[in-house]
Amino acid sequence: MTNANAPVVEKWERQRIRHVHRHKPVININQADAEKLTSGQRIADRLATVMGSWSFIIVQSIILAFWIVLNVAAYVNHWDPYPFILLNLALSFQAAYAAPIIMMSQNRQATKDRLMAEQDYEINLKAEDELKSIMSHLEQQDEVMLDILRRIEGQHQVIMGRLDVGAAGGSKAPA
Repeated sequence: MTNANAPVVEKWERQRIRHVHRHKPVININQADAEKLTSGQRIADRLATVMGSWSFIIVQSIILAFWIVLNVAAYVNHWDPYPFILLNLALSFQAAYAAPIIMMSQNRQATKDRLMAEQDYEINLKAEDELKSIMSHLEQQDEVMLDILRRIEGQHQVIMGRLDVGAAGGSKAPA
């Protein structure tokens, strides 16, 4: 590198863009949420998962059908005769406890969904910041390339001028 180019290099070194991450790292909301769950919340989630499945509906339907068939077909010892009041009580009891447990799980899921939406927004902001940084860096590279092109053109003009002078001086007939 010649001394004539040193100020240009120093200029671009000073203007060089260094990328800096100015944001906190991305976290896994699912993992962070799972770590904060109480045992009651875990139980509510599992019960809501089980009660909201086809296997639960099928098993419960089989149990109800078995209960009804045994009480209708039994000749002796009807523990729950036809209006099935005991069965009604059991199902009401199940519904009374299932509904609030499922609601607790749904409320927790809604809170988790809000956290996920907030994290998505933060990630979008980070991506926008990174994109701006990349664009700024590309613009700086364009400026450097244009500066290099101008210098090459200037040197080309100097060389062409010297060739013209040499050619003009060499083409003149000696006197």
